Formats: sequence, C-alpha cells, structure tokens
Amino acid sequence: MNKKTFNILFILLILSILAWLVKDTFTQKNVADLKGGFSEIASYRNENNTGPVQRIYSVQVKDMIKAELAAYGNLMPHTKYGNTKVYFFKEGLPIPTKLFPGDVNFEVSYAKNCFALYEKSAMGNFGVILNPFNQK
Repeated sequence: MNKKTFNILFILLILSILAWLVKDTFTQKNVADLKGGFSEIASYRNENNTGPVQRIYSVQVKDMIKAELAAYGNLMPHTKYGNTKVYFFKEGLPIPTKLFPGDVNFEVSYAKNCFALYEKSAMGNFGVILNPFNQK
C-alpha cells in the first residue's frame, strides 16, 4: 500500500469517527424522549459547594405504568459525593412545590401521594423505591 492510499484511508477513518461522534452528540436521550409524561414541579439544591451537594426534585408523572423512572433519575444532575433524590407523584394529585434539605424533604401531608423515589448516593449507586412511605 503506498503512502497516498494510506493517507486517504486514514482521513476517511478520522472523518467517520467524527461523524459518529457528532451523530451521537445530537441523538442523546432527554426527558422528552422518555415514556411516562414527566414534568418537574419543584427542585432544591443546597448552596454548599464545599461539602456534599444535595439535589431534590418533585416530579409529576402522567402514566405510572410506562414511566421510565430510573432513566429519568439518571438524566438528573449529580455531583460526586453528593446525593440526588427524585420524588414521583401521579398527575392530578397534590404535589409539593417546596422542598427542604435533610431526611424529610417536603411536608408530610404529601407523602401518601408519592408512588416512587429515585435516589443516587454519593458513591454513584442508584435505585428506585416504589411506595417509599408505605414501607414496613
């Protein structure tokens, strides 16, 4: 293989990799692509930038059956050594519009309407808990 053929193949390889990267960048999933009809109602982020960052969200869901809860939670911002919580509520039920830091993140009267909780820990472990306030 002569040098000219090698250069052409090398340039084609680089261009195909760049095209793949650009395509991948513009076809990333976002919240609108997920099943379930999500809409964020309230959010909280503590102002502590030197310690653990706590992010809390209350989200309204139209279709609880088809909702991609873990995928939605994974799309939410997360900080290393921080904690992210997403509380899911069925559309049409009262939803908290004010969130607070700590163990109790909203008024207790809304707890019965929460059907799922997504939590991502400081070490990056995550999970979805169904009926988090009805656990025994």
